[in-house]
Amino acid sequence: MDNLDILDAIVEDIRAQFEAKNAARDAAINQSRGLIQHCANAIRAVHRHEWDAARARLDTARDAANAIRAMVADYADLYHSGYTQDALKEYVEACVIYALARDEALPTPQSLGVEPSTYLNGLCEAASELRRQILDILRRGHSDDAERLLAAMDTIYGLLIGFDFHDAITGGLRRRVDALRAVLERTRGDVTNSVRQGALQAALADFERRIGLETAFGDVETDFSDDEGDAA
Repeated sequence: MDNLDILDAIVEDIRAQFEAKNAARDAAINQSRGLIQHCANAIRAVHRHEWDAARARLDTARDAANAIRAMVADYADLYHSGYTQDALKEYVEACVIYALARDEALPTPQSLGVEPSTYLNGLCEAASELRRQILDILRRGHSDDAERLLAAMDTIYGLLIGFDFHDAITGGLRRRVDALRAVLERTRGDVTNSVRQGALQAALADFERRIGLETAFGDVETDFSDDEGDAA
């Protein structure tokens, strides 16, 4: 076999490898879109307090995440690509939001099968998404749940702000933490206003109650005075 025949065989072998890799890439991209959609549906169900539906969608998302990892298992660059890690980040976000909303133990990177940077970015976005959950609670009236979720946001921010590493290591975490800080401050202001409004409403209700009692006692005294006048 001469050199040209050998080169032809080499090129055909490379072509076959590229075709297999391209097929894996296309499949992973399609599966990533599906995973992101499953996660969005799970988060939507959490905000609606549809817990059974949320759990079912998270189970579907878990299967989709496992499928993606299997598709790119032989291709490290595809696994670490943006579309794969972004989809897995959404999976982390959905799982963390569910756990925080239900006041359950948080999932770990190991239990979710994700990279550390992917986990941290998903955790950060979950903390930001808690704002919507808190506002929904405040619309129904202030409760301890709003305070608990705000404390969770604050804790997550305090932990993530300490990751002062290059974006190449953290996957762009710094930008997300900066965005979380703004969301946290707005949410803290909303919760504070809710507390003050609740205190004001309680004070007004107490004032109205006392005025009502004083008025009622005043009417009773007037009735007694009229009776004494009639007796005279």
